This record gives sequence, C-alpha cells and structure tokens, in this order.
Amino acid sequence: MATLTREQAWELLTKYNKEAFHLRHARTLEGVMRWFAQELGYGQEADHWALVGLLHDIDFELYPSEHCLKAPELLRAGGADEDLIKSVVSHGYQLTVEVKPEHEMEKVLYAVDELTGLIWASALMRPSKSVSDLELKSVKKKYKTSTFAAGCSREVIEKGAKMLGWELDQLIEKTIQAMRAVEASLND
Repeated sequence: MATLTREQAWELLTKYNKEAFHLRHARTLEGVMRWFAQELGYGQEADHWALVGLLHDIDFELYPSEHCLKAPELLRAGGADEDLIKSVVSHGYQLTVEVKPEHEMEKVLYAVDELTGLIWASALMRPSKSVSDLELKSVKKKYKTSTFAAGCSREVIEKGAKMLGWELDQLIEKTIQAMRAVEASLND
C-alpha cells in the first residue's frame, strides 16, 4: 500500500522541515499512527498509517498559511500516491481544506494531531518530563485550562473523538498509551 519507503518519506520531510520541534512531532505522529493501526486491527496497513503520520505536516514549517494546501504539490513531487496525499490533507478538514476524514486512519490522524501536542505539554510539566507516568486525570486537568497549550485545539480533538465514535477520555487514554510506546524511540 505504501508508495514511498520510510527512508524516502524522511528525506522528503526533511527537505521542507529542519526545526527539531517539527521533526519530533512528525516522528511522534509516525509512531502513534503505527500504534493505532496495530491497536485497531489494521496491522497490515501499519506502514501506510505511519507514513501518513510522518508526512502530515510536510508543508507546515515553510508554508504555515498554506497548511494542507501546499502539501499535495510537495508530496506529488516526492512520489506519493493520491491515497497518501488525501489522507495527509484530511487532517486540515474545516481548518484549511474541505477534505473530510473518511477512513478510520484519517479520523485518528485528525483526532490525535492536536492531542499529542497537549499530551507532550502535560508531560513536560511533570518532574519526569515523560509520558511514562502521565495519567488521564492529569491530562484532563490541563485540558480544561484553555490557556494551557492554547495552540492545541480542543474543538478539533473533540470533533475527532466524535468522528471515531469514542468518548474523549477513551481518545486521550489511547493516545497516552500510544505515546508511551514510542517515547523511547524519539530520544534516539
């Protein structure tokens, strides 16, 4: 299903993204999406889910005002197929584009993109600076404070949970688990 290898996708991503923050976020989403593919019974598609996560913000660093609008051009030039492009673009639904997340993978990406940022911010407030000991109640407390991680849209997270047919707590808990599973690989 994947049209690009992981190495090709990384090369493409790093052509347009240099900042450590953006690269870590891309790698976080890559791992989180792979975890969700396995968790939700899409193990055979895990590489595709991971590539979508890795490349989802390909245009954000250089073209923030054209986020999800510039991505198709960059991805096509890099050899990505239309399914991957559509999936990447769908996470900008009703923000910058009208490409609705349809596949469960697209809904997961839509829901967890913003949420991973909020969870990392919550983890950084802890003495451990890790998600390994982060609990749902801690994230929920931070979630309720609109000024905390203000750039992470609660509205998008809630819409994503609704698209998936999940309670918000379920989405947060699963995303914490996914982030725990990938945290060590991000410190390499």
